[in-house]
Amino acid sequence: MIPAQGEPRKLVHAIEPRALDHLPGSKTVYMSWRELEEGVANLVSGAKRVAMEYAPGVSNPYVSKVDAGTIEFVRGLGIEVASSGDLIQLYEATWDDDQWSMHLEAEKHTTAAFDIAWRLIADRTRDGGGVRETEVQEAILDHFRKHELTTYSPPNVSVNEHSGDPHYEPKAGSDAVIRSGDFVLIDLWAKLDKPRSVYSDLTRVAYVGESVPEKHERIFGIVAAARDAAISCVEEAFGAGRELRGFEVDDAARKVIADAGFGKWYIHRTGHSIGQEVHGNGAHMDNLETREERRVLPRTCFSIEPGIYLPEFGIRSEVNVFVDASKQVHVTGGLQKSVVAIQA
Repeated sequence: MIPAQGEPRKLVHAIEPRALDHLPGSKTVYMSWRELEEGVANLVSGAKRVAMEYAPGVSNPYVSKVDAGTIEFVRGLGIEVASSGDLIQLYEATWDDDQWSMHLEAEKHTTAAFDIAWRLIADRTRDGGGVRETEVQEAILDHFRKHELTTYSPPNVSVNEHSGDPHYEPKAGSDAVIRSGDFVLIDLWAKLDKPRSVYSDLTRVAYVGESVPEKHERIFGIVAAARDAAISCVEEAFGAGRELRGFEVDDAARKVIADAGFGKWYIHRTGHSIGQEVHGNGAHMDNLETREERRVLPRTCFSIEPGIYLPEFGIRSEVNVFVDASKQVHVTGGLQKSVVAIQA
């Protein structure tokens, strides 16, 4: 229990009395379940409202970690239980200046990786040949290694119908060959191989040809407009000094796609928190998978990556957004304007 004023208070069982010794504060040791109940009551004694890892209903499972019984017990003591979601962000999701600099350095190399991938595909397909998804994947990983980047998992290189699966992962032996006339989506993420470094996470799309078919450009135009609407939502809110919550950013992007008649093909949230893990512990841009009531806070970063996923191909455009300490909004990763014509 960390009170607003005063030192923390710890409650531990007799069989593990040193479990919280690495944390500051006074310690009470209990043995029986009756002593546990008494101990919890003493922990929150004097409080009228406590923040716990909790979100109402099933609105946000990312935040809800405390079991229902514990919450019921605390409420039974006459105490209001509030969500600690925004409080946790301050410690888990905010970046300092060094981390922002490391993100920018990582972003230079993640952005450059697309050119390497497109060039490899162009070279291997121009005379009727092909290149496997996993070969492109390995070329990107090799680029990361050369520039001392690390990643928790390989990038997604998805051709044709594979790009219609947002979580497709190419595996050797079951991956597809990319040839002339194919559509390709690449989603990649990496960070500097340094302590406390943070991720850059980007997605771009291309067509293996000298010009891009109208059907691909038309869908891309809708997705790009949704991406830009989400970015504008963030910029306008911080420019006006207005409190912004994650679900609002999702709504802004989703409206564009729904108004274009493709709402049922937009099957995931608009963005996720980014930190030392590619999916961080800050507010997500989400009003689909969860209702994200957490605030978008200064010094946090998140992706904006709307998509439309059709049976024959899927299109996603992903950039990263960082709100600095002075509430200025920065977009990294570059705004893709059109589908890349790889062989042009």
